[in-house]
Amino acid sequence: MENYKIVLQKLADSGFQAFLVGGCVRDMILGRNIHDHDITTDALPEQVMNVFSGFTTVPTGLKHGTVTVLVNGEPFEITTFRIDGKYSDSRRPESVSFTRNLTDDLARRDFTINAIAMDIDGNISDPFHGCDDIKNKIIRCVGEPSMRFNEDALRILRAVRFSSVLGFEIEKNTSDALMNLRKNLDNISRERIRDELDKLICGKNLVPVMLGYREIIAQIIPEMRPCFDFDQKSHFHMYDVYEHIVRTIDSAPQDSVLFRRTMLFHDIGKPPKFTIDENGEGHFKGHAKTSADMCRDIMKNLCYDNNSIEQTCLLIAHHSDKIHNDIQIKKLVSEIGEDNFFMLMQIKRFDNYGKCPFVLKEFEEFERHENALREFIKNNDCMHISQLEINGNDLVNIGFRGKAVGDMLKNILNMIIEGNLENKRDILLEYAKTQI
Repeated sequence: MENYKIVLQKLADSGFQAFLVGGCVRDMILGRNIHDHDITTDALPEQVMNVFSGFTTVPTGLKHGTVTVLVNGEPFEITTFRIDGKYSDSRRPESVSFTRNLTDDLARRDFTINAIAMDIDGNISDPFHGCDDIKNKIIRCVGEPSMRFNEDALRILRAVRFSSVLGFEIEKNTSDALMNLRKNLDNISRERIRDELDKLICGKNLVPVMLGYREIIAQIIPEMRPCFDFDQKSHFHMYDVYEHIVRTIDSAPQDSVLFRRTMLFHDIGKPPKFTIDENGEGHFKGHAKTSADMCRDIMKNLCYDNNSIEQTCLLIAHHSDKIHNDIQIKKLVSEIGEDNFFMLMQIKRFDNYGKCPFVLKEFEEFERHENALREFIKNNDCMHISQLEINGNDLVNIGFRGKAVGDMLKNILNMIIEGNLENKRDILLEYAKTQI
C-alpha cells in the first residue's frame, strides 16, 4: 500500500474523515508527477498525534492545525479542517477555528483547481468546480479574488506561476484582481518570492505569461521595467530588450533553473549601456558586466545562496565574449573552467534564439569551440595553473614573495597558452629567474 493510503486508512479506521487535498489531487487529475501528498481531516491535531503515536510526528503548526507524520521515511502534512480568521500581514491568518465540514475547509483555499479533495477510494469532493476548471484550463480564485489575494499576496505570483507551468489561462476577474493588488507583493518575504520565481521561469507557457503579466515581474524585479519596450535599434534583434529576454528564457531547457535564471538576468543591464552610432545602429558595450552586477544585487535581495549567485553572474558576465581563436578559448577556460565554458556556449545559443534568425548560423562556430576544447582536454593541454610543471613553492625558493608568486604563475600560464613558453620545469624556472 502506498504511504499516503496508509495515512488515510489509519485516520479512517479511527473514525475520522480524511482526504488528499490541493496540488496533489490537481496533479493526479492532470497525470503529473506527485511530489507531496497533503492531507486534510476532521481529526484535531492532538487526535492526529494519538492516531499516529507509533510513528514519528512533528507538531509543525499546531496553532494552525498542522501535524507532520513520517510514514516509511516520507513526510505527510496533516491539517485539520479549518476556517481562517482575519489576515493582517498578507501572509497568515491571525487565528483559525476548526470545523468538521470539508466544504468550509476547501472554501479558504486559493484557486478552484487546488480546492479539490479525494478520499482513499478515489472519490472526489469538488464544491467549487475545480475539475471543470482543470478540464477547461482555467485558473480561478475560490470566491472573491480580491479577498483571496488580500489574505495572502503570494497567491498573486502563484496564479501567474500556475499559468506558466500548467499552460492555463487566468480567468478575467482573477486576472484583474491580481493586477490591481500587485503592490501587495512588497509585503511578502523575499524567500517566498524567490521560490515562486524559479518555478515560474521554468514553465512551458512562459512566453505569453511573462509578456502578459510583465507588471507582476516588475513588481518583484523593479530593475526589469526599463527593459519594457526598449527598442534595441539593432539589425541583430527583432524584439525589444524585455521580449528578447523572455524568448531566450524559453529557449533554455525547462528542467534547468540555472540556465533559465541566467537568461532572465543576462541583458537586464542593457538600457543603461545603450548608445547609438552615426548610422542609427544601437550598441550596448559593457552591458554583460553591468547585467552581472545588477543580477548579483537582485539575487542577494531575493536571498539566493552564494553558489547560485556566483555561477549565474559568471555566465552572464561572459555571455557576450567574442571568441575567435584557440588562444582565446584557452584563456577563457583558464579563467572560468571547462564546465562553465561548455555552459557558456549553451548560453550563447539560447541568446541567439532570441535574435533575428540569421544569427543562428553562429551555432556552427560555437560547436567548433566546443570541439576544440574537447581536443585540448584530450591532449592535456595546459590551461590551468595546477597543470604547470612548477608551483608556488618553486618560485618562493628562487626569491619570489607574496602576491608576486601568484602573478608570476599567471604570467607563465599566459605565456604557455600563447605559445611563447614550453611547459617544462627547467624552462619555466629559467624564465622565472629572469623576471625576479
